[in-house]
Amino acid sequence: MRKETIQRIFSDIPILHTRRLMLRRMTRADADDMFEYSCRPEVTKYLTWDPHPDKRYTARYLSYLSQRYAEGTFYDWGVVMRDERKLIGTCGFTRFSEENNSAECGYVLNPDYWGRGIAPEALCEVMRFGFGTLHLHRIECRYMIGNERSRRVMEKVGMTYEGTHRDALLLGREYKTVGVCAILADEFWAR
Repeated sequence: MRKETIQRIFSDIPILHTRRLMLRRMTRADADDMFEYSCRPEVTKYLTWDPHPDKRYTARYLSYLSQRYAEGTFYDWGVVMRDERKLIGTCGFTRFSEENNSAECGYVLNPDYWGRGIAPEALCEVMRFGFGTLHLHRIECRYMIGNERSRRVMEKVGMTYEGTHRDALLLGREYKTVGVCAILADEFWAR
């Protein structure tokens, strides 16, 4: 997959659907819903960003994403509950390795929706897009050790735990150990 192809596809990011979810481009109109979860410390405890301090910050962030979407350099979908029409998180690609035909996925979800199988449902649809539309060979996810909830999401979608990278991530002044899970295209389609 070439960088130009990825940019072309994501500059007009397609809407994806599952039984309960719609995955779509995020807009500034999502600021209230996004702030509802992005301001909570339990959400960002195992992430690389801090809680949003106020709704203005969230609105500015969503405006910034608008520009990134237009450039085709942002690969995350907003996760929306179809029956509620409410943004409850994000799921998408955090990076691509064009030379290796692979990608990394990430996700975040409003804690009010944890434990309902929503994160695996969204991640599975993103992986289906990655393997089916982008013709990727491998998709991986990373999680900070201690975030077993995230690792369970990865395992539910068929990913295999591949190992631990000790002190691989420096956040502030603290090193974090990172676990890696991955799935190959043929393994995904065999499920």
